Amino acid sequence: MQTFDATRFFRGDLSDFLPYSMGHTPLAEMDNFIKLDLNENAYGPSPRALAALKEMRHYNRYVGQEELREAIARYVGVDAAHIVTSNGADEMIDLIQRIFLDRGDAIIDCPPSFEMYGFFARLNGARIVAVPRREDFSVDVDAIEAAIADCRLPIADSENLKSEIGNLKLIFLANPSNPDGGMLTRDQVERLLALPIIVVLDEAYAEFAGTSYAARVPTQPNLIVIRTFSKWAGLAGLRVGYCIAPQPIAAKLWQCKPPENVNAAGNVAARASLDDLDYLMANVRRIVVERERMARELAQLGFLQPFPSHANFILCRVIGRNARAVYDALAARGILIRAFGAPRMREYLRIAIGRPEENEAVLQTLKELR
Repeated sequence: MQTFDATRFFRGDLSDFLPYSMGHTPLAEMDNFIKLDLNENAYGPSPRALAALKEMRHYNRYVGQEELREAIARYVGVDAAHIVTSNGADEMIDLIQRIFLDRGDAIIDCPPSFEMYGFFARLNGARIVAVPRREDFSVDVDAIEAAIADCRLPIADSENLKSEIGNLKLIFLANPSNPDGGMLTRDQVERLLALPIIVVLDEAYAEFAGTSYAARVPTQPNLIVIRTFSKWAGLAGLRVGYCIAPQPIAAKLWQCKPPENVNAAGNVAARASLDDLDYLMANVRRIVVERERMARELAQLGFLQPFPSHANFILCRVIGRNARAVYDALAARGILIRAFGAPRMREYLRIAIGRPEENEAVLQTLKELR
């Protein structure tokens, strides 16, 4: 009897699809490392969030998202009709692409960038128009404008080209940027918003920058802002994200998203976090102070060039030695930071900002490597 081969039904365009890997530290060994590799919040959740999780008795019930939606709306200062919740910011990236992209349509990505933009684009059958960042990691708005002109004008003239390259519909930009922590200027944002494309600003690290475009969304029909509780609120493992979108876009997202995509624990912890802002924002300020201290100290080592950052991490160019060797030396001492495999990023390392004692351990270990 012939064995049924389910793999022959796989999509052909995913034959070379690479999984996204961010490494894995077993839970049982978590306390054995100084973990500064994934931009997590070393201070963890707020006391009110932990108390709310402890007191929660209804994990056997579905928990609605309207209260969370309204609490987020108050936090960012917009009407709740603009808020859509998600299972982390990653799911929101996927949802936004799903409601806009037909197979063959395109997004603009500006590498190096957060890899999930391209990951979901390929998974959703879209093309990726790459507009690389400049050497200092700033966004090349001139090149973005040219890419949109090149992709859109032929489409209007030729149905054959339209079927070949699709429509260019979305641009994804992290602000602050990942992996370097830089910010878009006000002029750059205005130029992007003037283009015939939907601008998605990923503000995962906005609390550390102290600025956001969320309030602009209700009056800007082509702007979507993505936010998360993972970084500033220390809820990375509970996966709570959201977007602020123009009302017609928000309505479509609510129509198409899974109804219970935010789990009960994440829902409860996120709402409690918004009731504990003083505590959480004090931790954000501690991280920012340590970020600036670390930047100064790292620059004095002689073999690292830190880039200005508005996030909770610092990207460093490794000078005169192998970046992977520096990464390995730290890992051997129980300190985990981020190294990169992409050719352009192989001479860079990214260090998340931890508690002062963790940061000091990193500095002392790096001094030993001089």
